[in-house]
Amino acid sequence: MDSLGIISGTMPLSGLGLFDHLRKERFHYDSGQIEVCTGEDMVFIARHGQESDNFTPPHLVPHLLHFKALAELGVREVIGIYSTGSLKVHFKPGTLMIPDDFICLYPTPTAVTDAPHHITPGLDMGVRKNLVAAAQELNLEILAGGTYWQTAGPRLETRAEIRMMAGNADVVGMTMASEAVLAGEFGISFGAVCSIDNYAHGIVNAELKEADIRIQSKRNAEKIGRIVTRYLERFRIRTHPAGRV
Repeated sequence: MDSLGIISGTMPLSGLGLFDHLRKERFHYDSGQIEVCTGEDMVFIARHGQESDNFTPPHLVPHLLHFKALAELGVREVIGIYSTGSLKVHFKPGTLMIPDDFICLYPTPTAVTDAPHHITPGLDMGVRKNLVAAAQELNLEILAGGTYWQTAGPRLETRAEIRMMAGNADVVGMTMASEAVLAGEFGISFGAVCSIDNYAHGIVNAELKEADIRIQSKRNAEKIGRIVTRYLERFRIRTHPAGRV
């Protein structure tokens, strides 16, 4: 049976009850081990570790191991959920975005070793379409497009860096491009939901504080949880045989 994968980070989705029915499963690889929550047709990965674990910062997230496990579990589609900073004054904190492209000028994780395998990375149009449809069915306002710029982290960006990015992208974060590229290498359809939780450094004349980012992220969690729930309902209709929806 096809499974839907969900990868989330600091967005506090675990408190919404979406994943309470899943069981924890540990995967061991030569380069490390990870914990994944699995169910009949859903797989959830906490990108930065489970709440009881030590936080894994963005530059140390084991993205490759996550996608190895997703592939082994038969995941065909993945929704990535991200906390982002706005690069545009008119994209206010509290906005939700379904990006349609990304920029990453740093090396990303890869499963490619000694064989030629050059993917053309991107975000899956089908997953994006179904995310937008799920939000619209719930009467939730969402930006149905936008460009995500990935930085290396774990630090935030300088004002000069943000000025450069703002001319070419709409939001900035530290993880989405890495996951989108790996999804492409593993043949997994991938789409994203971005919670705009703050203005990036220098976009407005206000101090950027991590605590404020987390507060806004928590406010958007409920809306994203509803989108994920509706998407899963639509996924089951699309993928399960008649009578097993």
